[in-house]
Amino acid sequence: MKKSFVVLAAVLAVSSVAFAADWPQWHGPKRDNISTETGLLASWPAGGPSLAWKVTDIGGGFSSVSVVGDRIFTVGDFGESAFVEALSLKDGKNLWKTKLGKSGGGGGYPGPRATPTVDGDLLFVTGQYGDLVCLHVADGKEVWRKNLEHDFGGKMMSGWGYAESPLVDGENLVCTPGGQQGTVVALNKKTGAVAWRCKELTDSASYSSLIAVDIRGVHQFIVLTDAHVAGIAASTGKLLWSAPRQGKTAVIPMPVYKDNMVFVSSGYGIGCNLFKIGGSGQNFTAAEVYANKDMINHHGGVILLDDHLYGFSDGGGGWTCMDFKTGNVAWKEKKLGKGSISYADGHFYLRSESDPGTMVLIEATPTGWKETGRFDQPDRSGKKSWPHLVIGGGKLFVRDQGVLLCYDIAKK
Repeated sequence: MKKSFVVLAAVLAVSSVAFAADWPQWHGPKRDNISTETGLLASWPAGGPSLAWKVTDIGGGFSSVSVVGDRIFTVGDFGESAFVEALSLKDGKNLWKTKLGKSGGGGGYPGPRATPTVDGDLLFVTGQYGDLVCLHVADGKEVWRKNLEHDFGGKMMSGWGYAESPLVDGENLVCTPGGQQGTVVALNKKTGAVAWRCKELTDSASYSSLIAVDIRGVHQFIVLTDAHVAGIAASTGKLLWSAPRQGKTAVIPMPVYKDNMVFVSSGYGIGCNLFKIGGSGQNFTAAEVYANKDMINHHGGVILLDDHLYGFSDGGGGWTCMDFKTGNVAWKEKKLGKGSISYADGHFYLRSESDPGTMVLIEATPTGWKETGRFDQPDRSGKKSWPHLVIGGGKLFVRDQGVLLCYDIAKK
């Protein structure tokens, strides 16, 4: 009996570690880009943390990675085709590779840009031309396939190709083909059959990904398009509320939600807005709380931590910390160029999009920029370093086109 208890305890311990390390989709388990990892380095040595391993053959593109169990998943262009790939967490070696669709596209920035979504033994991913596939996690074998343009009449707001990372919610896979037949569609995740389509909203698809929230007791999806921010009932696809919000050129960052309030931001001079969602049941309202240009976030993402928002603001704003509820700026700093932001263990991990791909570690605080480390990424591709950083299992994952770097950031 005692031996069995010890074995069970060991299994539970391993399971809990694996769960803590899992990053099963774009921006993590809750799509908030907040890692629950602890015990990480609070500062970096000169030259950065220790490199555990690197691989240089994962194909071109701007997709980030998902990490589940002992595997890493991503997407890349190889020759004339884009492929979904599974890599070993231990050393980055390829485990399987499955064709997603044709390569290229992207209006001068070729390659896939969506991140795979892993749910149990299934994986889902969208290609730059709207190919949506469901694969087996174990071996990459195809379960079903759709195309957002051909099967759903999908339409993008502009010409850089589909970038949304699909969302699994219960038995459904939810995504945004856009277009006159309905902006958002839910598919049975096991078969690909249509569960519902929101035909009350007919905007084009943006480059943003959906989030799932519960507002006043109703489970719903928040979608940000080129013309609206809206809430859609998860059970039926009914449009619950919407607010006009005109985007420009490319609307990319995901909505941020807390306490019946929805924050959105986009680049090209548009700025940010906060909406308060009122009402209940099937009678919701959306009222604007503020709109400003203190957070003009292009595509590096915005993180809400406690009651403050953090991200890079275009138009000379630089890295910005802003009060979520009021829009008041707490601090701004220009010690690093434009880029993306991720969070773990009391720190923000910042990545510059331009050469030399500098990465900076700062304390996550509304009291000011407190830098505790920086280094320049080796093996730079020369292209924009747009894939967002991923933290999991005591590791920092850095994707740059065909290169994937894995850094050891756990305290010794």
